Amino acid sequence: MFDDDHASKTLGIELLEAADGHSLVRMRVTPEMVNGHAIAHGGYVFLLADTAFACACNSHGPVTVAASAQIAFLTPAHQGDVLCARAVERHARGRNGIYDTTVFRDDASGETVAEFRGHSRSIRS
Repeated sequence: MFDDDHASKTLGIELLEAADGHSLVRMRVTPEMVNGHAIAHGGYVFLLADTAFACACNSHGPVTVAASAQIAFLTPAHQGDVLCARAVERHARGRNGIYDTTVFRDDASGETVAEFRGHSRSIRS
């Protein structure tokens, strides 16, 4: 799935791990991702978390999409920051799943930037 994800790849998102309901992705905040407050636009932070969520929920095989998602922004990210997002499956039953994704700085601090929860739904192909 990630091989065909042109949106994520265009933003420089790298897939570091994906298997058995979990994933890890990484992205550097570029000047184009910074808003008028000189912080990373929340949409890009959401997109990073959503990419990790997508990779985790599609790691089982069936085509799976987001049914809903929410995010809490905890601290701002800035131009030049390298962010990682780790998604973990919390519950899966039938065609539905719940995944938690933590977005954090890829530095010595490992500071959490955002927490994301996604609800997935497997679709029939």
